[in-house]
Amino acid sequence: MASAINGRMAEVPMTQQELAERSKVSVATLRELQYAKANRKRSARTLAAISQALGWPDDYLQAVLTGATLPAGSKSVGQSDSSSVVLARLDQLHAEVQRLADAVERIAVHVGHEDKDTSSRHVSERPTDGR
Repeated sequence: MASAINGRMAEVPMTQQELAERSKVSVATLRELQYAKANRKRSARTLAAISQALGWPDDYLQAVLTGATLPAGSKSVGQSDSSSVVLARLDQLHAEVQRLADAVERIAVHVGHEDKDTSSRHVSERPTDGR
């Protein structure tokens, strides 16, 4: 199922946040499905919502999960989609690197302000009696 979701997100293209908003499924649940981290049973309603948001028939992901015949008009996810999965993963990594770069920038700005505050405090704390 992870390959199907990631491949489709790369095809469409769609971010994890966009899929969460369109499907009304939490980002945490999507992450678990995309990385096949949790082997929990998912409700048919959740799978249908994700399928719809990805432009598939309601029962597409349920069919992928159970190994059933895929709904008519939908293509299966196989070897030919491996490049789509790789591209989807690269997009996710790019977004994560950007998020981390933004966080580092915020920290650098914050530390820069603290350094200025600290240096001005040291100047004002110096004795003024000629020492």
